[in-house]
Amino acid sequence: MLLKTSDNLSLYYEITGNTQSAKTIVFLNGLSQATVAWFLMLPYFKADYKIILVDFIFQGQSSKDAEWRNFNRHAQDVKELLDELKIDNATIAGLSYGSLVAQHFALLYPQKLNKLVLMSSFAHKTPYYDAIETAWWNALQIGGYSLMLDVMLPQVLGENYFKNPIIPIDLMKQARTDANNNSDALFKLMRATRERPDYRPMIKNISTPTLIIHGEKDLLLPVHLAQEVHKAIPNSILEIIPGVGHTLNLEAIAQTSQLILNFLKE
Repeated sequence: MLLKTSDNLSLYYEITGNTQSAKTIVFLNGLSQATVAWFLMLPYFKADYKIILVDFIFQGQSSKDAEWRNFNRHAQDVKELLDELKIDNATIAGLSYGSLVAQHFALLYPQKLNKLVLMSSFAHKTPYYDAIETAWWNALQIGGYSLMLDVMLPQVLGENYFKNPIIPIDLMKQARTDANNNSDALFKLMRATRERPDYRPMIKNISTPTLIIHGEKDLLLPVHLAQEVHKAIPNSILEIIPGVGHTLNLEAIAQTSQLILNFLKE
């Protein structure tokens, strides 16, 4: 389904799970993911929750021919979607790039938020992160998403995934490359992160109950970055999943889902 945003762009979304439930959870994608990225986690939530999946502008089936968007504008798109669906209160669960949108949503629209789940999240960048971001940017410029993905995969998937992949690496690369053939759209997504300032002072103002989930072996965002988010957000909970990397909705499906369910039931 498509929502026309207030600036007349098409925002793609799906509604699944228990569509009659009063409890709603919204899953927000990582940088080059799309709604299909949550497919393996859906069975854990579909009985009790109305589930909303969203492609940000520049992702998946949403508009790609638009001006650059910062995280506040992405968060506004999510709010407009909830308003259109007449959902007054939801849990927002974001992974990586989506977790940054979720942070901004929590600050801009706390009245719309029940609980907040930040997976593979961070609030500030380090020289190490900047080096990785530059490598991705240059790979995208030189060889398109195919080269960028070759550079990305060892940083966003843990070693254990390569040993025993749920989705074979070659198949994953083909599917992801087919879905991300618009380099300009990816540059616009990446610009939002590139220009985002240190957000630790701002997230101190998040008052919503917050769960932070992080992979012990996350090479892109080492655990200390999640610990900084945990320190900044009052009364937040930090859970570290042993032996897994960055892409929790693929590497730690059962563990991540169960942590979220336990948190929502508290």
